[in-house]
Amino acid sequence: MNRSDIHFPPKHEPLREDVHALGALMGEILREQGGQQLFELVELDRVAAIRGRAGPREARAELAARVRERPPALAREVVRAFSTWFQSVNLAERVHRIRRRREYLLKDSERPQPGGVEDAIAALKSQGLTAAQVLELIGGLSIEPVFAPHSTEASRRTLLRKQLRIAQRLVERLDPTLTPNEARGVWNSIRMELTAAWQTEELPRERLTVADEREQILFYLVEVLYRVVPAFYEEIAQALEKLYGTDAGATRVPAILHVGSWAGGDMDGNPDVHAKSIREALARQQQVIINRYFEECQSIAQRLSQSASRVPAASELTKRVEQYTRLLPGARAITPARHDRMPYRVFLAQLGERLRSTYEGRASGYESARQFRDDVALIAASLRANKGANAGLFYVERLLRRIDTFGFHLATLDVRQHAGVLHEVVARGFDDPLWPGRSSRERRDRLAQALEKDRGPVADLDALGKRHLAVFDAIMQGRHRYGPDAIGYFIVSGASGADDVLAALLLARWAAAYDKHTGEVALDLAPQFETAEALATCGRTLQELLADPLYRRHLDARGRRQCVLIGYSDSNKQTGPCASRFMIHQAQRDLAQALASAGERAVMFHARGGSIARGGGRIEALVHAAPAGAVDGVLRIREQGATIRQGYGLRPIAMRTLERAFNALSLTTAASRSGQLPPDSAEQLEIAALLAHESRAAYRRLVYEQAQFYEYFQAVTPIDVIERMQIGSRSVHRVEGAGLEGLLPVPWVYAWSQTRYMLPGWYGAGSGLRAALARFGLARVRAACGSWFFLRNLIDDVETMLARSDPDIARYYDELVPEALRRFSGEIRGEFDSACEQILAVRDSRALLDSDPTLQRSIQLRNPYLDPIHLMQVDLLQRWRAGGRTDRELFDALLASVAGIAQGLQSTG
Repeated sequence: MNRSDIHFPPKHEPLREDVHALGALMGEILREQGGQQLFELVELDRVAAIRGRAGPREARAELAARVRERPPALAREVVRAFSTWFQSVNLAERVHRIRRRREYLLKDSERPQPGGVEDAIAALKSQGLTAAQVLELIGGLSIEPVFAPHSTEASRRTLLRKQLRIAQRLVERLDPTLTPNEARGVWNSIRMELTAAWQTEELPRERLTVADEREQILFYLVEVLYRVVPAFYEEIAQALEKLYGTDAGATRVPAILHVGSWAGGDMDGNPDVHAKSIREALARQQQVIINRYFEECQSIAQRLSQSASRVPAASELTKRVEQYTRLLPGARAITPARHDRMPYRVFLAQLGERLRSTYEGRASGYESARQFRDDVALIAASLRANKGANAGLFYVERLLRRIDTFGFHLATLDVRQHAGVLHEVVARGFDDPLWPGRSSRERRDRLAQALEKDRGPVADLDALGKRHLAVFDAIMQGRHRYGPDAIGYFIVSGASGADDVLAALLLARWAAAYDKHTGEVALDLAPQFETAEALATCGRTLQELLADPLYRRHLDARGRRQCVLIGYSDSNKQTGPCASRFMIHQAQRDLAQALASAGERAVMFHARGGSIARGGGRIEALVHAAPAGAVDGVLRIREQGATIRQGYGLRPIAMRTLERAFNALSLTTAASRSGQLPPDSAEQLEIAALLAHESRAAYRRLVYEQAQFYEYFQAVTPIDVIERMQIGSRSVHRVEGAGLEGLLPVPWVYAWSQTRYMLPGWYGAGSGLRAALARFGLARVRAACGSWFFLRNLIDDVETMLARSDPDIARYYDELVPEALRRFSGEIRGEFDSACEQILAVRDSRALLDSDPTLQRSIQLRNPYLDPIHLMQVDLLQRWRAGGRTDRELFDALLASVAGIAQGLQSTG
């Protein structure tokens, strides 16, 4: 499996070599594991696919004929072969990013890499900031990636670990000093991992549980971020030293990285998330991080072999050793006698024993992460005072950085529930069946009155109500047991009024989840605005909430910032990509103004998804595209599905993700606070508003104003397969049997990507751009794109989605559609052609992605290997549906095809 017809510039030639070598290796594994017949079948499919791409349409028809009526077991094996190749290519591309970064740093170590930490600090210095001012600015930053489960993404942990090891071996191959025998050993290791992966089921046989999803996220936190965090801070200190002459070893960079999770706390649409899952998530996270600290203490003890006869330890440390000798007699029993004169080893053994006690819940355990940190800090201080700066201090300081970041909670757990469900519980407690239909203002007034007078429910709560009160109790107990940072925000999704937030506050009081001395409810509430209607009015809604005296008292008592979530998915599904993006842009402006007028800092939580249609993309683009005033030192982003794999799957890439976040956040915050960010101009807004209006109209005409469109969607996409996949613990429907309105955005986007229509990522852009060009002219639209990052980024994303689309492949999916519904395919193609035409005109390009040859080449490389999977999927769908969707073998082959296409596109919705 290799390609030789795609141009690779010299700087990317190593990637070509890796892809070629991995393809050849996969061929060998395929022969060995599947037999010569399977290997030849895959090779013939591959050659036919390449010929189909290069030749006339009849050549692709040859491939379609080849894959038709294949036995499902054989089809599944062929799909798995191509899918495994995609996994290898995905890893090769990520490793190539690591290679390119190293080459850049080696080539010109004096010039900082664009988008990195040093680049940002150099820019701040050029603006006249002193080292002290830069440190003060950094101290006000907060980078907060929040990891969330994904309803259509289920990479098994065992395969993730294999992929991580393969990537590590590929990185080892970059070492030019490897001997031939060493190089062969590395390659053999890669072969063993790939072979074992081939012999492992790719998809789980049973639907993932909440615990499974939690463990997936823990993989990235523990295997990647835990390792990367100290290096991130060290890079900041080193950049300050290089640019300002400060001492990197003495510079105390403020803690700015805070990690969050939704696994075990996201109740919205998931009945398996409740008080028990919250308690289990918090307990498991503590177990994992304490175990890591225990292992690291053991590792550091091996390095700190200092003898008291050679160098003294600080008196504070020796006193603590004596104290712990009395408190922890078990520690002495496990410390070898030969270590008695090695104070650091003795002390670290005692720390390990206290960690063990904490893990097991014994009285001699630590009460907080702060106590543990104080002990570790004693070691650091003693080393500094006793000539140990170059004798192990580095490793102790790394542990301190990890404690500062992860505490004893590992990740802050957010809890989320839909406003409608909260109101159901309130209605029951008020014994008011008309509650759901009452106006937002009426509900707000009654909720405020109940809170002010501390009124409990007047009727017995049903099972749903009791279940929710137990959740608020679990939140309170979690804070008490695991520390204040263990629990993050209580997010009210589907928010559209102040009453939605007050409903959560009242339920917390009903659960007695408050401090009995002060009456304070330990709950930080965050409304999530996600629908088109909610985004349009979110500024007024937040203003109303912050003006409420009772809520204001609550917020002041908490001493916390007001966080607001911006959802990207629902508005896209309702209005299309262009209208949704402009709506979100305007919502950020309105929310920032509401927060500023209330004296609050702008803290916006971007609840984006993995695909461009759901707000995915580079972190820096999200920051730079925000309106003036919307970014003020805090960047809180939901990371989900493919976004986690691509941004945090490997340690060097996770490091680069954090660097980009730091660069964008620090520079944008500095510019905002100094008044250097200009507001959007009137003409820019007029162009975007017209583009949004016309694109929305075109999208709504197709998707919502034609009664049979949902029937067409069900026929042309494999949504019926996706609905039955045993993947996420959450259903793909918000409301079962509610048609398009009840379908969640993730499966909506995922299903369209499988067909290569990619409709949620671009539909309506052609109509919108055509209208904008007609009114403003090409020159003015181009000027707006050049001067306004928001519009330029929107055009970039639409162009990317058009390039990922493939109308020729989509035509085969049209064969699944009844003749009477095929008119929709014609409408989609007409808008596709129009969008391509307008984008190329604005770009002044001959072909899509001419401005991004790397992405263009990646798509070209993948397309021929995707074609056989697409065509097999169409054939399998026809046969499965014709048989009443009951054939398990056909369904298993379809599952493999869905996973294979997702691997090739690197998108699960």
